[in-house]
Amino acid sequence: MKTRITELFGIKHPIIQGGMHFVGLAEMASAVSNAGGLGIITGLTQQTPELLAKEIARCREMTDKPFGVNLTFLPGFANPPYPEYIDAIIQGGVKAVETAGRSPEQYMPQLKAAGIKVIHKCTSVRHSLKAEKIGCDAVSVDGFECGGHPGEDDVPNMILLPRAAEELKIPFVASGGMADARSLVAALALGAEGMNMGTRFIATREAPVHENVKKAIVAASELDTRLIMRNLRNTERVLTNAAVEKIVAIEHAKGEGLGIEDIRELVGGVYPRVMQKGDMDAGAWSCGMVAGLIHDIPTVKELIDRIMSEATVIIRKRLEGFLDA
Repeated sequence: MKTRITELFGIKHPIIQGGMHFVGLAEMASAVSNAGGLGIITGLTQQTPELLAKEIARCREMTDKPFGVNLTFLPGFANPPYPEYIDAIIQGGVKAVETAGRSPEQYMPQLKAAGIKVIHKCTSVRHSLKAEKIGCDAVSVDGFECGGHPGEDDVPNMILLPRAAEELKIPFVASGGMADARSLVAALALGAEGMNMGTRFIATREAPVHENVKKAIVAASELDTRLIMRNLRNTERVLTNAAVEKIVAIEHAKGEGLGIEDIRELVGGVYPRVMQKGDMDAGAWSCGMVAGLIHDIPTVKELIDRIMSEATVIIRKRLEGFLDA
């Protein structure tokens, strides 16, 4: 399958593994890239640029295929040394960067001078157009269904993707609700040129997370996520657990008076305890509604091969069959 996304990143299949905190390690990224997609190392999971350089080198030992690095630009109170992280990416020979969070505009000259292709995660058409304007090569359009931060507009992908297709000149991938061949074919039909999967890739054999996390995703239905931090205008979709129910209760009690300090211990620094130690109630962790479509824990190659073979059947038999009839 050839699209502008496969051509842009030099990959076989139009499938990207999005950056995920304490999931996007070399094991995950290399497995996706080896299977023909674009694997992504999560930059800020590595606490220093030097550690990121080592993780990139480790990934290079595991794959000779293209892979990328995610850089999430955090709100102003957090200020990682982004130029140094970008230097590590450049020195590591990485040619694809997925940016997220705040606009990457001030870092675009450094990235583009190194010949790096930039795909920015956006939750709205207006942000996608800004990304196009500042020189991003592609965007990942995240619908309201996505795990993590869906923005504040609450627009699902059935609307958001065709709207993006109406406005954008650069290629984009669909993110949020993506899990299988049906997701890919639907995304292509709505104007995307590939898909980005996060939650689905956590439930794979190679994902470097505790088995409890994978089992929790398989056991969850589409009704088992919650939206938190809405009053802080930092909405996050997470898998419900005891900690999340406590957050929801605090938010209900505090209302508009909610401050980040009221819930900090339940949302900050919990990922190592969840992802590495398997403490499923340690705090809130991102998970998409797509959990309802995840029923097994295959290898990454099995997953991607299945998606591509079933997509071919859907396009050539099911969809063409309607026309023949």
